[in-house]
Amino acid sequence: MGLFSLIVYGVGDMVGAGIYGTVGKAAGLLGNAVWMAFVVSMVAAMLTGLSYASLASRYPRAAGAAYVTHRAFGMPFLSYLVGLVVTASGLTSMATSSNVFAETLHGLVGGVPVWGWIVVFLAFITFLNFWGIRESMWGNLLCTAVEVGGLVLIIALGMPYWGSVDYLQGPRDWTDAAGQMRSSLSLSLVLSGGVLTFFSFVGFEDMLNVAEEVKNPVRTMPWGIVIALLLTTALYMAVAITAVSVVPHTELAKAAAPLEVITRRAAPWLPPHIFTLITLFAVANTALINYIMGSRLIYGMARQGLVPRPLSRVHPWRRTPHVAILALMVIAIALALAGRVRMPQWDFSPVKQLADATALLLLGCFMVVNAALAVLKFRPSEPRGAFEIPAIIPALGVLACGGLMLARLTTPNAQGHLEWRAPAIALAVGLAVSALYLFVRPKDISEDVLFHAEHDHE
Repeated sequence: MGLFSLIVYGVGDMVGAGIYGTVGKAAGLLGNAVWMAFVVSMVAAMLTGLSYASLASRYPRAAGAAYVTHRAFGMPFLSYLVGLVVTASGLTSMATSSNVFAETLHGLVGGVPVWGWIVVFLAFITFLNFWGIRESMWGNLLCTAVEVGGLVLIIALGMPYWGSVDYLQGPRDWTDAAGQMRSSLSLSLVLSGGVLTFFSFVGFEDMLNVAEEVKNPVRTMPWGIVIALLLTTALYMAVAITAVSVVPHTELAKAAAPLEVITRRAAPWLPPHIFTLITLFAVANTALINYIMGSRLIYGMARQGLVPRPLSRVHPWRRTPHVAILALMVIAIALALAGRVRMPQWDFSPVKQLADATALLLLGCFMVVNAALAVLKFRPSEPRGAFEIPAIIPALGVLACGGLMLARLTTPNAQGHLEWRAPAIALAVGLAVSALYLFVRPKDISEDVLFHAEHDHE
């Protein structure tokens, strides 16, 4: 992978189908000032992204987050937890995306039941992942071009409407007795919007796990991560401004598919199924990229001895981690089929709740990785990379992610209640990983792989 392929990989991972719904929810929270939410979340994401970029220039290897955690703190359990949480996040994204893809395709062509489309879809991306990174990147390039093209189309259609509203207007502004307009915006409200939109940027961290398949990773990885984040931010900001310019924020907040509402308003002549097709490409890309990331992460952890060694085997012809790929396929199919389970009496869906919980745990992982970089920067024996940042950056990254986690835990849901399920499941996942570590973990963790700097640039 060169710089261009890496940027496409990163943008494709961040720009998933989530943005198609997030912009409406954020507009309901912040009104026409929805763009502020993306600024806040971009700053938080960029702080951690810069830390990942610096780490990539120092230690360009698969399972990068787990590797640097162990290198900084020398705690196998913490590395194990970080690696498996990131893998779980990828697997739940695969399961959710597979369900959306199968349901959408079933609605278009019928015939095969939804569970059948799930199996066919996962088998297809398994083949792509196994066949090679080059072929996977071609699939990624196609899907990214379509999903980004859909957002660019919305921006192009909405640009004539730009400037038609006040972009500082909050959701519930009012006029006082003196006739002065008073804003309903507050710092806490903007931060809450940042929490909501932050997860639209999640995906940049996956770039570290393909470092060993990147040309000249020491220099290419940092630029790829930073450029992908900047491009995604520009795209999201333009979409947010377009959304409230074309459709009132009160309508956007109520819309099930806000970007489709924008398109119908700005270009009623467009075929109605165009966004259905874009959704297919978007969720397929999300599943493929998370599959690539997860298999490389498990491969890297197996090579370090954090998970069973056979998972580090590489196919002699295709040079891909085929055992890790097949192992994740089995888990992904099981999770995706479990995602078909609905418990309406409790408003509970296993995969959705697991995805919410792993998103919360992911913030904790970002805090650990930022802290790891801060520790490594003050260790004289550590190698220096081609992209060094001041120690204040990872320190601020820890604070930003901690603040987002706190806000997520303390922000009431639409019914005015604190959400308890995601924290409870996150705790259960942590306990399950702890049990797995105690009973399954191999005992031969490779200290040579984990600690010797001379192997970092092999």
